[in-house]
Amino acid sequence: MTTKNTIDLGEFQFRSGESIPSLEVAYETYGEFTGDNAVLVCHALTGSSHVARRPDSGGDTAGQARAWWGDVVGPGKAIDTSEYYVICANAPGSCYGTTGPSSESPETGEPYGTDFPPVTVGDWTRSQRKLLDKLGVGRLRAVVGGSVGGMNVLDWLRRYPDDVERAGVVASAARLDPQCLALDTVARRAITSDPNWNGGHYYGGPEPEDGLARARQIGHIMYLSKASMSRKFGRRSAGRETVREEQPDPAAAFFPYREVESYLDYQAEKFVDRFDANSYLYMTRAMDDFDLSAGYESDADALAAFEGELLLLSFTGDWHFTTEQAEALAEAAREASVDVAHHVVESDHGHDAFLVEPEKVGPPLSDLLETGLAGRAITDTAGEDEPVESESFAPVHTSLFSE
Repeated sequence: MTTKNTIDLGEFQFRSGESIPSLEVAYETYGEFTGDNAVLVCHALTGSSHVARRPDSGGDTAGQARAWWGDVVGPGKAIDTSEYYVICANAPGSCYGTTGPSSESPETGEPYGTDFPPVTVGDWTRSQRKLLDKLGVGRLRAVVGGSVGGMNVLDWLRRYPDDVERAGVVASAARLDPQCLALDTVARRAITSDPNWNGGHYYGGPEPEDGLARARQIGHIMYLSKASMSRKFGRRSAGRETVREEQPDPAAAFFPYREVESYLDYQAEKFVDRFDANSYLYMTRAMDDFDLSAGYESDADALAAFEGELLLLSFTGDWHFTTEQAEALAEAAREASVDVAHHVVESDHGHDAFLVEPEKVGPPLSDLLETGLAGRAITDTAGEDEPVESESFAPVHTSLFSE
């Protein structure tokens, strides 16, 4: 049983202190709720609530070509919708049905544009909690997310620690590093320097497509690894069918139009057709702003109230969120006495691995939902009254799950 719906949560105050009179949240649910089987899936930067395939989609996929995690979530999949009640909600500030900059303000009758309040990951979490309350869902069996969706999961653990039994953080970290912050800055500048951006009030006129295209190209470079780009493109020239009538670079007429250029141009063209430039500004700002330790003494302090189980998945070829960052997060969890396992996936696909390698992502998540971290730590007792301290859950590059 699947549903696709939008719910009005009423007046919503953002963490910035600003409010809007009505926050509508687009969401999808899969499976049947039995009281203790709810799994919340948090989407990544440009994702939507359309996480799994729906038999009745009829081509309506929230603006996306297909379900963004359709090989991980669904009947018989790792997150099995015949067993679990799966909820995925589009985050505030996005453009896939939840209120954001492109939405009409009930006060003015015009799109908000950049008058929309600043959005944080904490606002995403709070809107999800309000949605779950409306759906009659209390404690979650698990909350799972990848990339900035993983940050969303971490925010759940510090904001609503009693509401989560198990958590899966995939290809994410406690915060972005300065290099990624810098690249996001350049991507946003590409949008805001486009003459059509018009201070964010471009609706009804020409849109800043060139700026958004450049921003997306920067993002794609961040999501791939050197190895994957070398394997996929090399230095090869693109085929005749990909050469454009007008050169993207007027100074390049003498030089080959390479496959890597063709790929980036193709991805940019697809993206500007489905995403809003202002939403890209808002969503990247929310990701850049997230810091697990904000308001706490440390990452460990932020996680200290969580008494459930935490699984971290990282990928060796991911330089956007590295295995070292995930291990630092695991260490913070151990310091907070949180049951944690860090599963490192050998992959050269870069950050995109969590989307394109479901066969490596699925089994650990399936085990987490089914049995938790049982058997992943070494526990023993020296005698009835003399327990032996458990060993730490997982050093980097140790596989905790059968392939």
